This record gives sequence, structure tokens and C-alpha cells, in this order.
Amino acid sequence: MNENVLNHRGYDDKQNEKRILIDIAKQCLVVYQGSNEIKRYLISSALNGIGGQKNSGKTPLGKHVIRAKIGADCPLNTVFIGRRPTGEVFSEALKQQHPDRDWILSRILWLSGCEAGINRLGDVDTMQRYIYIHGTPDSEPVGKPLSHGCIRMRNSDIVELFDWVEIATEVNIVSGNKEG
Repeated sequence: MNENVLNHRGYDDKQNEKRILIDIAKQCLVVYQGSNEIKRYLISSALNGIGGQKNSGKTPLGKHVIRAKIGADCPLNTVFIGRRPTGEVFSEALKQQHPDRDWILSRILWLSGCEAGINRLGDVDTMQRYIYIHGTPDSEPVGKPLSHGCIRMRNSDIVELFDWVEIATEVNIVSGNKEG
């Protein structure tokens, strides 16, 4: 998008652009519209730390976009495997039946890296690593690193975020807040 292009009312489109900042150090996701902070959520990033290498179990840094939104209109706590709803709804009983499952619940925002060699292409491709922003069981803690590389959120929070963002929304993942 050309930053100098004005919309039909004569305003700079950047003023109303939606974007997301994920701060790994603070374990939070911040939603912006233009320069205005709209909402802040606690998240859980990777237990293995930050990095983009395939099979590392780490959360990639840098500029990304939302490549796909998966799960619209699914019930809260819908279980996904391979980005498809299984027909299950998460419960503690289901968790006991599948104790080793990495639970991906409610909604999926599939990320795609924008920076070749950092989070795009080759052995560091965020999309090929299946890195998402997704729901996690409410019994799992957020606010500290515990995921396998994805960004985990409370189910009600991911549904709210999912409904707010669009495909191609910018997502910047930083190791510390660089926006103040």
C-alpha cells in the first residue's frame, strides 16, 4: 500500500489502519487502530524462546501479516487439528483422554512472515511452520511462555480479536516493546 495515497474522503488511510504488536518480553498482544491503542491482551509465547528456525518450537520475531482466519462461527472451545475443526469441544474430560495434545481452540489467525531470511522462505518460514495466534484451554496459564511456537490467548480474547482483524492485518512480533 502506498503510504501517500489518500482515501476517498481525503484522509491518510494509515490513520485508521488496524495492526497488532506482540511484545514477547511483556507477554502481551496490543491492538492498534492508527496510533491509538484499542486493547491489550495477555498471551503465551514459546517455552523455547524466540527464533524462526523450523522445528525449533520458538516464536518468530519480525513483521508478519494474517494470512488466513479460520473458525468463524465455530462454538467457543472448538478443537482444531490441522486447521480443521474435529467436531470436539474442549473439556477437562477430553483433556484427560488426550493429555499430550497441543490444544488449538476456538479460532486461528495463521501468520505469514514478511521478511525474507528472518521469518519468510527457507528454513525460517512462519507460514510453513504453522505459526498461529489461537485459543488455549482456560486452565492453561497465559502471561508466561509455554507454547510450542504459536501465540496462545484466552478463548474469549481470540474470538474478540478474530472478529476485529482482517486478512492482511499487520502483526509485528518484538522481543521488547519498541513502540513506547
